[in-house]
Amino acid sequence: MEKRVTYPSNFDLKTAGDHRKLQLNELSELREQAYENSLIYKEKTKKLHDSKIKNRIFNVGDQVLLFNSRLKIFSGKLKSRWSGPFTITEVYPYGTAKLSHTDGSNFKVNCHRLKHYYGGDTPPLVIPDLQTFPKDN
Repeated sequence: MEKRVTYPSNFDLKTAGDHRKLQLNELSELREQAYENSLIYKEKTKKLHDSKIKNRIFNVGDQVLLFNSRLKIFSGKLKSRWSGPFTITEVYPYGTAKLSHTDGSNFKVNCHRLKHYYGGDTPPLVIPDLQTFPKDN
């Protein structure tokens, strides 16, 4: 058999109504608080995201590499996702640039997908002569 719990406020309609109004007011306050908390969270997240964006300045004639976001992860895990170098032929407002390739093709891209190319491979790692000490016995 099921046991039911009865509350004294259920017997008096005025008390039950007052109790329900109080619950509704508390609910609206909780909603407002949740809304404010979500706004604070969004502001913090946006600030963190914006702090990680690098402000790069590109000029006409710069050599750049283009990030290929369409390269699938499994088609070559160790393959570089940067292609190029390309030459910037025109810089547009709001972060867009026109690139030209050595084969003569031109296209526009978002500058967030570009990074400067400084030419050649990375310099070889040079290890200076280290002074060696005799081993302790």
